[in-house]
Amino acid sequence: MVRFENVWLKYRHEGEASLASSPDVIRDMSFDIPEGGFRWLTGPSGAGKTSLLKLMYLAEHPSRGKIELLGTNAARVSRREAAMLRRRIGVVYQDFRLLPHLSAYDNVALPMRLARKAEGQVRADVTELLRWVGLSGKLDRRPYELSGGEQQRIAIARAVVGRPKLLLADEPTGNLDEEQAERLMLLITGLNGMGTTVVVATHNLALVERHPAPRLNLFSGRLVNDG
Repeated sequence: MVRFENVWLKYRHEGEASLASSPDVIRDMSFDIPEGGFRWLTGPSGAGKTSLLKLMYLAEHPSRGKIELLGTNAARVSRREAAMLRRRIGVVYQDFRLLPHLSAYDNVALPMRLARKAEGQVRADVTELLRWVGLSGKLDRRPYELSGGEQQRIAIARAVVGRPKLLLADEPTGNLDEEQAERLMLLITGLNGMGTTVVVATHNLALVERHPAPRLNLFSGRLVNDG
């Protein structure tokens, strides 16, 4: 499902003539996540967790090494094929990335509409999911009318509504209280139980202890523990 083989990543900073002088943010990383697997992604701030997730959803491309996603060699896909591949990947961003001109309902419905699902199915799935995350009374609210925790729940609902084959979540419970965090973990683990492969980046080690699963533990861009 997800395979990294000797993957390195550099970012070119403003003013640098080439990647050669840039620091490595991901260093010689190799691991496999099987279909239907669950992995916690842990490590201190700056360890490379967000950069690793960007590689997994094709927002960045490795400087060296090979990445395989959903049975596809990520280095060989065309722009159109990459766009189609991303439709099978649900992403929960740390900064939410909700569209400000759309309501909560329409933000969540967007992936299904892009996939050209029937509007009746869209309405049923979106309404049920927003009820599950406790926002059934705020379907028409714009993101600026919602709290940070509410926006985070909308972002999670949008990521999972299309039942992706791969779900990537960057600190998905960071703005939630303990009760809401547990409720959303039930949603995520429920999807995993139905076959979705899941990677969750978190600093919340108490959450990791309550939901035991193998960990990809990073330090300074290197994988220091896999399992």
